[in-house]
Order: sequence, then C-alpha cells, then structure tokens
Amino acid sequence: MKHAKWMLAMTLALLSGFASAQLTSEQKLVAQVPFEFTVANKIVPAGKCIVQSATMNARTLMIRNAGATVNLFASATLSETKKPAVQSALVFNHYGNQYFLSGIKLADAKTIYKLPESKAEAELRAQNVPHAEEVLLASLK
Repeated sequence: MKHAKWMLAMTLALLSGFASAQLTSEQKLVAQVPFEFTVANKIVPAGKCIVQSATMNARTLMIRNAGATVNLFASATLSETKKPAVQSALVFNHYGNQYFLSGIKLADAKTIYKLPESKAEAELRAQNVPHAEEVLLASLK
C-alpha cells in the first residue's frame, strides 16, 4: 500500500510537469515569419504568425496570420526530447524555396509539437530533393 501511494504521488507530479510544458489556449506563440510556408496542406503567407492550442489536450493547434486573415487548424503529436529547448521556436523543413512547418518548441520544455507532413513535402522528399531545417525564434505571450 505504501508503494501504491508513492507511485500515485509520483505519477501526479510527472503529469503536472507535462501539463505545464504544453501550449495552452491562453498562451500564444508569436513569430515574425519572413517567408510563406505550408502547414496542413495550406499555404500561410509571410508575416506575424500566432500559434496556440485549440483543444484542452493540446493536440490540435490553431495557426493564424492575422494580417493575411489566414486561420487554420492542424493536428500535432507530442514527443519528448532529451534536453529542454533553450528558446521557443517554430521549426521548418526547407526544400529549395518552399518551407513546411514541421515542429514547435517551447522554451525550457522537453516537449516538441510535431506536425504531419503535407502532400507537397512528401512529394519533394520522395524525389530526394535536398532539404535543411530552419529554426525561427518565437516568443511566448
């Protein structure tokens, strides 16, 4: 019984740590993106990009470009990294002159949001087009 109580306390402590590392609907990740990019098979123009959770479990993200009146929802999977991110950032895969939002990192958190690959990105990857990862710093507001 002592072990069960101890395990319950540890589980609750870990879960509360994971919850604090997730983007909430009240928090907004804001970045000035200097290029247009694709997410969820939709193109988002360059400009001020705002990302926030659209659901309680933080698995659906709302991505907005207020200046271009673009609003979309994208599903994300959460994964853990070995080290916490130093700063909040949007992570893009860059193929030639095309950018695809692939992940979102939160400062001081080991959790990273992974976005699914779009059809256009899958085609470029299948063609073995060289690519690079671009990290664009963002602020949490």
